[in-house]
Amino acid sequence: MSQAGCGLDPDVRAFYRRVMYQLEAEAIPFLVGGAYAFERYTGIARHTKDFDLFLHPRDVERALQVLAANGCTTRVAFPHWLAKAHCGEEVVDLIFSSGNGVALVDDDWFRHGVEEVVLDVPVRLIPAEEMIWSKAFVMERERYDGADVAHVLRACADTLDWPRLLWRFDGHWRVLFQHLVMFGFIYPCERARVPAAVMRELMGWIDRELTRNGPERVCQGTLVSRAQYLIDVEQWGYADPRLAPAGNMTVAERETWTAGIAEDGPPGLVVVRVESEAA
Repeated sequence: MSQAGCGLDPDVRAFYRRVMYQLEAEAIPFLVGGAYAFERYTGIARHTKDFDLFLHPRDVERALQVLAANGCTTRVAFPHWLAKAHCGEEVVDLIFSSGNGVALVDDDWFRHGVEEVVLDVPVRLIPAEEMIWSKAFVMERERYDGADVAHVLRACADTLDWPRLLWRFDGHWRVLFQHLVMFGFIYPCERARVPAAVMRELMGWIDRELTRNGPERVCQGTLVSRAQYLIDVEQWGYADPRLAPAGNMTVAERETWTAGIAEDGPPGLVVVRVESEAA
């Protein structure tokens, strides 16, 4: 039995179960992520009140309507990736992308979902590959998910769909390569579990780029931290790859996401935008 839900207040547990049953009743597909999926893959239990459901973007509006009709207060917290359903102080996150706009939930998430039972409800979990993909970019000062990535790799390296994982990272393959290099540092006795062919392919890509700069003046740091590279895109003239057509965010969505830094960050976090000469 999962330990992630142990110790939940009965009313909270009932709320989470009710949300899942309501979505199922309306044939709205969802996947369970967060602490429940993380424990399934790694054996590491986290006793949190977070409950993350992943939905295809096309189903979010209908899900919010169904939950609102059943007594929830609903809102779209960030229009490019996150909605919420409230019942009193309890919240279910409805996730349809990632904060940087990269890990958009698509049909493959559901095609490769893993059967499990969560809070006594038969469900499907987000795939381990997509968990790695979405967590790999979280490198904020106040939150870094590198240890989560390493633990999923340690637990699942032998069963991962490595071609699909490489395909997921696509042009962001350096992010994956960094985590794989760190995995070998963290677990020297486990490093050979990452297929040698994968490492050789990535090292070949590195080798081909050793003496070449990229064609565009872009700062991809905004893909791993929404706060720490603002000066690069606001003052130093670098393009922001989160924005269309390179990325999946509009200017308005980026501004809303940036405005949420102070609210979502640790107490006392202040984002200071300093004037600077272009580097």
